[in-house]
Amino acid sequence: MATVVSAEAIRIPGSRTLRFEGRDHGSGVSFFLVTNEPGQGPGLHRHPYTETWSVLEGEARITIGDETVVARAGDTAVVQPGVWHRFTSTGAGTLRMICLHASATMIQEFR
Repeated sequence: MATVVSAEAIRIPGSRTLRFEGRDHGSGVSFFLVTNEPGQGPGLHRHPYTETWSVLEGEARITIGDETVVARAGDTAVVQPGVWHRFTSTGAGTLRMICLHASATMIQEFR
């Protein structure tokens, strides 16, 4: 059976970012569909599973452990379980990025 989840049903209140938690929709994966302006991004955090980012538009500075990389539209980055990480929108325009969580339930520990 096909299921469509409306963007408004999973929008973070007061934000343009969407949060899809797989367990609530019969899926084994979760994701954030991020829409951030320059300078925006989450604080340092980690997960007990891999997280994969795919930049759809704009530019992100991503810190993974002790390394920092820049990812642009079309680029993909992966962080391993338990590694502290964060990203910040660094381009001149809007960052649109999907953050795939290899889990039906999002588990985030902030530093």
